[in-house]
Order: sequence, then C-alpha cells, then structure tokens
Amino acid sequence: MKRALPLSLIASFALVLSITGCGKEPDSPTENNEATALGPNAKPGIAASDARMVLPVIAGRPAAVYFTIRNNAAEPVTIAGVHVAGAENAEMHETKGGTMRKVDSLPLESGASMVFAPGGLHVMAFNLSPDLKTGSRGELTVTFSDGDKISMPLELTTMGGDTHGMEGMQH
Repeated sequence: MKRALPLSLIASFALVLSITGCGKEPDSPTENNEATALGPNAKPGIAASDARMVLPVIAGRPAAVYFTIRNNAAEPVTIAGVHVAGAENAEMHETKGGTMRKVDSLPLESGASMVFAPGGLHVMAFNLSPDLKTGSRGELTVTFSDGDKISMPLELTTMGGDTHGMEGMQH
C-alpha cells in the first residue's frame, strides 16, 4: 500500500524550492547571461557597444581601444577614467591636428553619444599582459566622476600594416 504525502508537506517543499531559486546569479557566464554593457553592472541610463582593442604588432607597444558610449539618462555624466583588464595602465587620448594628447575627463550630455575611434578619441592601453591575444576577449571598464562604472567585453584584434590612424601621431 502506497502512502501519499500530505498536501501541506508538498506545498511547503515547493515553496522552499521556489524561494531558494529566486535571485540566484548564474555561476559562470554563458552566451545568454554574459555580462555586457547593458547588464547589471552598468551605470543606469548608460549604454556602450562596439568595443574592440587593437593589439600592437610589436610587443611592448601600447594597444588602442575603441567603443561607443551613449548617455540615455536624464542628467549629464563625466567620464573620469578607464581600465583595461590585462593592461598595467590605460588612458583616454584625443588626436587633433596630427597630435595625440591625454584627456583626463570627458563630459557626456544627456541624450548624447561619444565615439572612441581611430583618429579621434580613443583609449591607449600600456604594458599589456602576454595573455591578451587576437581572437580572445578582454574587458574595458569606464569610470564616471560619481564613482559609477560600466564594463564591457572587448574583441581583441591585431594591428596590420594599417595603424588605424595612429601613424605620424606625436605624444
């Protein structure tokens, strides 16, 4: 003779299972839950896309990082710094009139986009880890003046014969 479990015990067990499963973060990233610039670590109202790092052909030289960032928030923000995982140091730079200079901060108005691209604003990453290789992924983190941050994956490529607008630039 089979004994049936009391309905109250089954209901209690189901409740415990539903509570313990709520809010659990995935143990590791997958294609469906991978952290992106629009994920839970993003500063509210800020979106970023198209991030790539162009590795140097000659070891020891800096890499260039390009991306687009958009402020969909109601208030302006100020980009105060950048960090590239696997680089000892990263700096925002701007190329103007054939000269490249370091930029300490960048205001981004509400509703505006800023493009980091060859020949204009870009990030220089210095003293790179040998683990950063073409075809793999890296990570860029942008820090704002209020301490908020946004992180995004970087596609890693290598400079070819074209230096992506970097030739002839003077620091």
